[in-house]
Amino acid sequence: MAEEPRAPLRRIIKLFRAYRGRLAVVGALILLSSLVSLASPFLLREVLDVAIPSRDAMLLALLALGMILVAVITSVFDVLQTLVSTTVGQRVMHDLRTSVYGHLQRMSLAFFTRTKTGEVQSRIANDIGGMQSVVTSTATSLISNLTTVIATIVAMLALDWRLTVISLLLLPVFVGISRKVGSERRRITSERQRKLAVISSMVQESLSISGILLGRTMGRSPELTERFADASDELAELGVQSSMAGRWRQSSIQIVMAAMPALVYWAVGYTGVISVGTLVAFTTLQVSLFRPAVSLLRLGVEVQSSLALFGRIFEYLDLSVDIHPGTRTLSDVRGEVRYERVDFSYGEEPTLADVDITVPPGTSLAVVGETGSGKTTLSYLLPRLYDVTGGRVTIDGVDVRDLTFDTLSETVGVVSQETYLFHATIADNLRFARPSATDEELEKAARAARIHDHIASLPDGYDTLVGERGYRFSGGEKQRLAIARTLLRNPPVLVLDEATSALDTQTERAVQEALDTLAEGRTTIMIAHRLSTVRDADQIVVLDHGRVVERGTHDTLMSLEGHYAALVDRDRPLEPV
Repeated sequence: MAEEPRAPLRRIIKLFRAYRGRLAVVGALILLSSLVSLASPFLLREVLDVAIPSRDAMLLALLALGMILVAVITSVFDVLQTLVSTTVGQRVMHDLRTSVYGHLQRMSLAFFTRTKTGEVQSRIANDIGGMQSVVTSTATSLISNLTTVIATIVAMLALDWRLTVISLLLLPVFVGISRKVGSERRRITSERQRKLAVISSMVQESLSISGILLGRTMGRSPELTERFADASDELAELGVQSSMAGRWRQSSIQIVMAAMPALVYWAVGYTGVISVGTLVAFTTLQVSLFRPAVSLLRLGVEVQSSLALFGRIFEYLDLSVDIHPGTRTLSDVRGEVRYERVDFSYGEEPTLADVDITVPPGTSLAVVGETGSGKTTLSYLLPRLYDVTGGRVTIDGVDVRDLTFDTLSETVGVVSQETYLFHATIADNLRFARPSATDEELEKAARAARIHDHIASLPDGYDTLVGERGYRFSGGEKQRLAIARTLLRNPPVLVLDEATSALDTQTERAVQEALDTLAEGRTTIMIAHRLSTVRDADQIVVLDHGRVVERGTHDTLMSLEGHYAALVDRDRPLEPV
């Protein structure tokens, strides 16, 4: 991904807009807490200048009680504002996570073919997770410390304006130093998150079952471990750099601020312009000023760092969605599918060009051709995994781009060669198609898919965990589970994308029987690799370099002695005897 976008503060603030009522409560609690806490120095001054010299026990008791009461009230306010602000922060985090996830769900398949899964996971987990402290506590701390600083300066001016001016002279210098440190930390944070994404991708790829199998069988496990160690070492170094960025400059700020009360004592001792009570009250306020002032400078650095994280999240939210849902629905679907002068391209070279195909309701179409001829791409256009770049694809005369996604998923079922099963039970995987399905409906679908007997033989039956990506099952068993899952959805239009090409002959027969059951009474589009599976199709289309070069039944195409006949002749040794 290219250049990192800017994350303007107004866009970040917009995330909190829905919670402005609660934020107003937080602001009010912070303001009240700050105002109440300012009473302590003035009570202390009265204790030192009036109550103790006059030995007024009643006044001394009241002033002491007042100081205790101030501590109790500010503590209650702090607990309440922490509760409300943390709740708001967590809701904002929730909104951000779901916005990114929902936005990515709307992306076309093209985005996921060019983006590593680990990179996507890192954006949602590491980047948004890294913003948690900023969103949940930094904003509140910023308001709290800023309010405290302003209120404290006002109180200091009320005590002695000259000493206040002396105390504030160096603040602009400190602000400049902090901004410079923040910029440096932001750069390091951005690089650190990129490295985290690399590590997430490495873990996702090399520690998946497929990755472990490949690493072990290729003898590359030690090299993979070394690559991970190198990336982890770079990440650790960036962590040190981030922690130490501007540390000496910030330490110098704290040293100077710690020395300021001593300078005030010296100035007052030299000039003798104020009373002891006023002096103690002023230095108490001065400490109260410097603590939130230092926190503000540190928070400024943290906010600068967090801008890099917000930038990476906004980069995903700003990705243009190239597949938008339609608004139309279908009722009483007949299942007529048409490809009308369809063009499609992944880049400059066309993948499909001027494709015209009509599939009457309830009939079967087989699409054959050499590898790279555009067969799978043709199947992807019907369920809108991609959108056509020219022409249109229709169901019952309605452009699929005009249909809602729910309507399209209910109308078109897909069984592909790459069967995906979740790390869950068999029942949960089947109910992914229809959550309301009963146990009886699961069993009926499994029987139709020729997989029930195998499931029943397992110790836990339908409650058996399938394992990561279904690795506890064979390829044929996974395919039949996928067929059962599609049967539960009961779509009137079916796309079979080379669903048996990777199976042995015996398993292929079992799966083909299940597919035949699935295809009964449905409009079926088969993307064929083994031509033995398409002989009985009502219509066969031959693609060559994205164009339809032949069409007809098996017998008709064989009589032409053209592309199809050549494919069948080459495929003949693979046919069962």
